[in-house]
Order: sequence, then structure tokens, then C-alpha cells
Amino acid sequence: MSLGQVGDFEIRLLKVFEAVVESGGFSAAESELSIGRSTISTHIANLEDRLDLKLCRRGRGGFSLTEEGVEVYELMKELFVALDGFRSGVNALHVRLTGNLRVIASDAICMDPQARLPEAIAEFTAAAPEVNVLLDVKALNDIERMVLNDEADIGLIPFHRQLSGLNYAPLYADQFHLYCSRAHPLYDSPNSDALLEQVLAAKVVHAGIHTSPEVGSQLAEMNKAAISYFYEARLAMILSGAYIGFMPDAFVQQQVASGELRALVPETKHYALEIVAITRAHGKANRARALFLESLTGMTEVDRV
Repeated sequence: MSLGQVGDFEIRLLKVFEAVVESGGFSAAESELSIGRSTISTHIANLEDRLDLKLCRRGRGGFSLTEEGVEVYELMKELFVALDGFRSGVNALHVRLTGNLRVIASDAICMDPQARLPEAIAEFTAAAPEVNVLLDVKALNDIERMVLNDEADIGLIPFHRQLSGLNYAPLYADQFHLYCSRAHPLYDSPNSDALLEQVLAAKVVHAGIHTSPEVGSQLAEMNKAAISYFYEARLAMILSGAYIGFMPDAFVQQQVASGELRALVPETKHYALEIVAITRAHGKANRARALFLESLTGMTEVDRV
């Protein structure tokens, strides 16, 4: 026999069955259910007919469950837990989102046109106007620590390693080339094998942290003479004419367009760095975080299409 759909009628009968089992019999369940024993007996009989199972024994030996009754009781408890969870979840959807959403970004991601962070903030604010977005910039390792310690809800970083306590949502990829300024001796040199040798000998400023094997490979044979983690400071070092360095193309497009910067041996010296959103892998659900992440990933997916 197939049970088929379970509706309100079956749920009411199961509630009676629950009261009878947990009270220890028909007579004991009368006060809890506020109905007579004959009515309770009718409900249990209807449930047994509906399930085509014998659920309990009642007689001189007292009340007891059959093997099938024990199994149905356990399944019923699972059903009621699931129903309560569904009810609570739906009710939570009607609760207004309030409080703060803490977003921490690495370096120049905030104004990277590929990130479209201002558009994501606008979309999120329209959907959750009572949530305050707190946006700040920190170093990469600090962002990972803050998200892991629940000091930040979302971190925006270049992907460089996989930590077990974090979830990673890909956003976009930054393209990097090696740049020098107009003031650097290599600015007017034509692309050639000789230029590549000069590039390897020139002083290079770099971030000072391991971001990816590809970045490490690009810097391996170079003259790493200075460290500057943040893009703005690194750009100042490059513009001085004393150093060359890798920069994201989107960050320096204005200087390239004006002729202040030039990409050196671009067919050889370049790499891509994936930008991701990180969140805690464990902990209670955060609707504001999920909504903002949906806005952010939706925005960047538009650009990739």
C-alpha cells in the first residue's frame, strides 16, 4: 500500500497519536487533548486505517505500541521537527534585516571597475535599507584572520591559498603587467631579448607576500629590491623612476593612457590574479551576508558574460 499525500487530516491524527504515546494511554491523553476517550479511540483507528498499520495495543495488559507503532512514532517526530523548521524559516523571512554588515577589502578592490562594488552596495541597500554597510581596507592576512574570527562578515582578497575555515566565491581576475615610468631608463627601450635581460637586472618593487605560484615564478629571477604591499604606494615607487613593478592593468590604465607608464615585455611579463569573496565556513546563518554576496557575485557575473 502506498500512503500518498500527507495533509492536514493526517497531521491532526498524528498529533493525537503523539499525545497518546507520550501520555501513556488513551485515558491519560484525555486531559491533554480535551476530548473523550471514545473520540481518541476513533482518531487512532482512523490513523491506523489511513496507514494500514496496527499502531498500538490496549487491553487488560495496558497500553503499548506495536513494532510498527514505534517506527511510526519515530518517523512522526522527524516530520514534526521538519515542519517546525520550515515554519521558523518562513517566519524568519518576514523579519526585517537590521544591524551592520562588515565588509573588508584588500587594497584597491573597492574601486576596481571589475568588482562593481558601488553597484553591489546600492543593490544591497535598496533590498535591506536598515542594514549599515561598514567597508574598510586591510592587508590580505588581516582580512583572512578577521573573517575567521567573526570580526568581518565578508572579505574581498586575491586568491592565494585555501583555508579550511573559509568559503571562497570567485568574482573576477585582475590582469597584471610589468610597468616602468617615463623617468626610468628602460622606458624608451625597444622590446627585444636584450630588454628582457635589462628588465631582470632592474630594481623591482613587489608586494612582499606570496600570492600565487605564477607571481612567484614571474619574480624568481628578478632583482627584488623594495617591498610595497599597497598598490598606491607601489605606484609611487614606480613613478619615481627608480623601480619597475607589476601592477593591475585596471589600476594604472589612466597613467598608461597618458604615457606616464609603459608595460615592459608584455608578452612575457604578465600574470592573472583571481579575486574572491571569503566568508566563514561555519557558524550561524547570516541573511544580510548572503544577500550582499548574491548582489556582489551577480554583479561580477554580468561582466563575465
